[in-house]
Amino acid sequence: MRFLRRFLALAALVAACLWAQDPPKDKKKDPDQIGNRDVDKGINFYSIQREIALGKQLAQQVQQTAKIIDDPVIAEYVNRLAQNLARNSDAKVPLTTQVIQDESINALSLPGGFFFVNTGLILAASTEAELAGGMAHEIAHIAARHGTRQASRAQVAQMATIPLIFMGGWAGYGARQAAGPLTAVTLLQFGQAFENEADLLGLQYLYKTGYDPNGMVDMFEKIEALNRRQPGKVSKFFATHPPTGDRIIKVQKNIEDLLKSQPQYVVTTSEFDMVKARLMMLENRHKGDTPDPNRPRLRKAPDKLGELAKSTPAPSRLTN
Repeated sequence: MRFLRRFLALAALVAACLWAQDPPKDKKKDPDQIGNRDVDKGINFYSIQREIALGKQLAQQVQQTAKIIDDPVIAEYVNRLAQNLARNSDAKVPLTTQVIQDESINALSLPGGFFFVNTGLILAASTEAELAGGMAHEIAHIAARHGTRQASRAQVAQMATIPLIFMGGWAGYGARQAAGPLTAVTLLQFGQAFENEADLLGLQYLYKTGYDPNGMVDMFEKIEALNRRQPGKVSKFFATHPPTGDRIIKVQKNIEDLLKSQPQYVVTTSEFDMVKARLMMLENRHKGDTPDPNRPRLRKAPDKLGELAKSTPAPSRLTN
């Protein structure tokens, strides 16, 4: 019996030493586990099918109100870039990507894999890695199902207000109604925890696809600087949790701690430069089509010959 107790104590000591030397890895922080981990864990009342249906409905609203860039070269390039990132992500739904004409530096990720990239994000990027970094962050929101998880949390909060109905009669009912219905804003305005998680996951997707992970840092720094100079250039949804210095530092630390250095990365491509130049031409053409009411106008002098022609009777027509 004494021998058994000593053996168990020794076994516990050895196990404790092994645990201290090699603690279990957090899969969410291991890019080698991409695709083999559940990054979407949490309260979620939506099945995958229901989430796709909800995202499709919201995407149709975007398509009806936004200007979709239908240039085949631009659309194909951005879609291919998004698909490459999605293949190296934890996403469990197919990705549907479109480009919308919007000068704000952002992309819109809807539940169920519906993804819209603003022209402002493309034009703000100096390299393909920067553009991919911004897109990877939004694809991470889709992979982690942040939209429907956020909606589920909102529904739980609304359910918690049900007892108000029984407190104060109509006053309690009014208090519950003030909580407001579930809206698209609920699905799109993520809290700081979800934003940090999207930074963590998106960085790994960027790295796994072969891009320089510092492209995300560069894009975030660019957005932070622009937000200070011109707040209106940053989308209002993204501005709720802008890439502050703290978030940028966390991304930099994750690069150092989690990502193995590679001999080479993709920073940019000639195709990115070509597509960006093509988009700039397209944007300038659209601006030229829109008349500026403040633009100075030249007033033409009267056409004397034209006035003379109008005042001269037309010759009679000869008939046989």
